[in-house]
Amino acid sequence: MARVHMTLQGKGGVGKSFIAAMIAQYLKGKGGNPICVDTDPVNATFHGYKSLGVRRLDIMHQDEIDTRRFDELVEIIAGASEDVVIDNGANAFVPLSNYLLSNGVPAMLHDMQRELVVHSVVTGGQAMIDTLSNFGLIVKQFEAATIVVWENPFWGTVEMDGKSFEQMKVFTGNRDRISAVIRVPVLKGETFGRDLSELLQRRQTFDEALAPDSGLPIMVRQRLKQIQRDLFAQMEAARVL
Repeated sequence: MARVHMTLQGKGGVGKSFIAAMIAQYLKGKGGNPICVDTDPVNATFHGYKSLGVRRLDIMHQDEIDTRRFDELVEIIAGASEDVVIDNGANAFVPLSNYLLSNGVPAMLHDMQRELVVHSVVTGGQAMIDTLSNFGLIVKQFEAATIVVWENPFWGTVEMDGKSFEQMKVFTGNRDRISAVIRVPVLKGETFGRDLSELLQRRQTFDEALAPDSGLPIMVRQRLKQIQRDLFAQMEAARVL
């Protein structure tokens, strides 16, 4: 069964496009040829990855879903013989969620032999409360979807009152709904942190950066290879990719 990987999170700037890019790269590395779509009406970061062939499709008109554009997205999914990776913007979170559910899209995808995998991110720092709350809504609303959580510690450790994410009620109360938790490694400083940050700013894939003719220093490539290995190993263990 082909899968539709969709990033959903109502908080902006927490790493949704990063997640979409990692999923697409992982699938390509496994020999796949995923269809990639960026529906973010404001920051089309995913679309910037030219080597991934990401198609931009603005499914929003003002504050509402543009039904004709969404119909086009469904046609893309229906015609895809492999997995589809869709990156959605924070501004579209509420209207898109409402539209998907009110129109029975998750059930429709199942009837089309497409498994819906929702990837949501939780972060530390000031955005933690919002991302945890939005994640709780996603689990509650998307009953027919497979749920994958990505912990992103870029803004701070995902911890509250001494409890890690997996000790929080939002996790323990939904343990049976969560298929996998993928942890983005803590990467700061002038080595690993800077190397990954610059890679993302260039909208460059790991394969492009690790190529001998990339122009990057040997040690930069070595550190990026370690980051890739860590993330891809977790994604392999998730078994929904």
